[in-house]
Amino acid sequence: MALKVELKPGERIILGECVITNDNQRTRLFIEGDAPILREKDILTLATADTPAKRIYLAVQIMYLERDISKTRDEYLALVQDFVRAAPSSLPIVDTINNAILTNALYKALREARTLIEFETGLFNHAKRRAGVREHSSEDGESS
Repeated sequence: MALKVELKPGERIILGECVITNDNQRTRLFIEGDAPILREKDILTLATADTPAKRIYLAVQIMYLERDISKTRDEYLALVQDFVRAAPSSLPIVDTINNAILTNALYKALREARTLIEFETGLFNHAKRRAGVREHSSEDGESS
């Protein structure tokens, strides 16, 4: 069964080792075969991997696109170790990513890494809310 991908005008997709850019109209592709595929919205670059979870996602993305875990494994493991040390509650998500990598289900690992980014965003938002509460409190603990 072919994978159906619809591209918006100007949207890009990675198909194997190629970047395909759509022209100025909507396009539907039917892709058969076993090449790694990533839509533009799912692609991170060094410039956009600006948080610890996004750097983990980028490492998994490289594993997926290159179909080679060994090239990025050590960097990935260091990133994950630091992340779990800073946010121990992330361990179940990281375990799911690790299991997917170990079973060579790299696209599934990439999806789970997206979950880790969402988890991290929640942690950041929670920290910002708490910081905002402290800023609006007086020294004696009452709100101003």
